[in-house]
Amino acid sequence: QVQLVESGGGLVQAGGSLRLSCKASGRSVSSYHMEWFRQAPGKEREFVALISWSAGTTIYADSVKGRFTISRDNKENTGHLQMNSLKPEDTAVYYCAAARGSGSSSVAYWGQGTQVTVSS
Repeated sequence: QVQLVESGGGLVQAGGSLRLSCKASGRSVSSYHMEWFRQAPGKEREFVALISWSAGTTIYADSVKGRFTISRDNKENTGHLQMNSLKPEDTAVYYCAAARGSGSSSVAYWGQGTQVTVSS
């Protein structure tokens, strides 16, 4: 079994930056894609970014492209989401996930989420 724990969320002003981390424990997630999703109040959970197991491929939602950067460190069993130029519409609970493919239907493990709030 794998446990994923996110950290790094918080309150930031528009234009600011945050770096989310996702630490995996239980066993290695090096063979899984790592993904980030977010869910704003009253909205469905949406895809944010994906990094392949080898870190050779990254995919971003159009809404965050050019502002967010996903990375991973398989030696540390950790993933990161660097978020720059944050906007109020980025406010949401952010979840990391380990998946065998892309999209929420392929997720094998979810983290508990970390709140990101961007003030205008």
